[in-house]
Amino acid sequence: MSQIAEVFDDRVEVAGPWSHRRVSANGAQFHVAELGDGPLVLLLHGFPEFWWAWRHQLPRLAEAGWRAVAMDLRGYGGSDKPPRGYDPATFAADITGVIQSIGERSAVLVGHGWGAFGAWTAATFRPAHVRGVAALSMPHPVTLRRHLMRGHVIHAGGLLGAQTPWVPERRMMANEAAVVEDLLRSWASPGSGFPDEEASARYRAAMRIWPAPHCALEYQRWAVRSLFRSDGRRFAKRMEASIDVPVLQIHGGQDRNFSSALAKSSKRRVSGPHQWVQLEGVGHFPHEEAPELTSDILVEWLTRFR
Repeated sequence: MSQIAEVFDDRVEVAGPWSHRRVSANGAQFHVAELGDGPLVLLLHGFPEFWWAWRHQLPRLAEAGWRAVAMDLRGYGGSDKPPRGYDPATFAADITGVIQSIGERSAVLVGHGWGAFGAWTAATFRPAHVRGVAALSMPHPVTLRRHLMRGHVIHAGGLLGAQTPWVPERRMMANEAAVVEDLLRSWASPGSGFPDEEASARYRAAMRIWPAPHCALEYQRWAVRSLFRSDGRRFAKRMEASIDVPVLQIHGGQDRNFSSALAKSSKRRVSGPHQWVQLEGVGHFPHEEAPELTSDILVEWLTRFR
């Protein structure tokens, strides 16, 4: 099932000022787009996007003196799509494995949605490789877990609908992945202009690279199915350790998946410097709906790592 076929290049390797390559890490191959020189910032996209979600931030971070690298997560875009490996421990190892495979020891992680879930996890599981975490639109995993265990699965970004076998995959592939555009539009702030025609086309095309829909949903399935399993309890116990690196949280005031109050309460999981930024009039995709403002916030926050 693992695949990185050249026929998919035109869907994944979008032309721009960045360069594309594939790297080996944690037993898989990952597609990355990179731009700039300097300390590493690793950008981790969320669902249902791929690395291109960071097209606005890559040039801005590079101009500010950073080596900006956006990776396709396992199961997405041009990265391998194996049948397993969508648990948080593997996710964290994927992230830090990519850091080392591109010749760095550590990085500042910037993640959105499930990419932020992985960034939070990597900071706890593999702290030697994480200098800081910027989490967009995703609470800390322990905060999220407790929220879900209180019965809020139905309100958490489509998690409940992802739990049935194969039906969600078929729905995501139907009508040339039209549901991807529907999700982007329904989770963004009304009137934001996101997604535009190009964004809709690119995200729909990338999700049609089978078995991307199945792989993308596996992250969400683990989050729910592990709530009452021993692996989920072990994960939660390990994640109780506080994060002592600098953390930035950026959250849309109109995020329909996770409330600002829920996301902001993640601060209690951080013992290092913590900064909270709420963007009014923005939904679940700050980096897409307000790209210039989000980039400004990131660049300013990153000065602490110089």
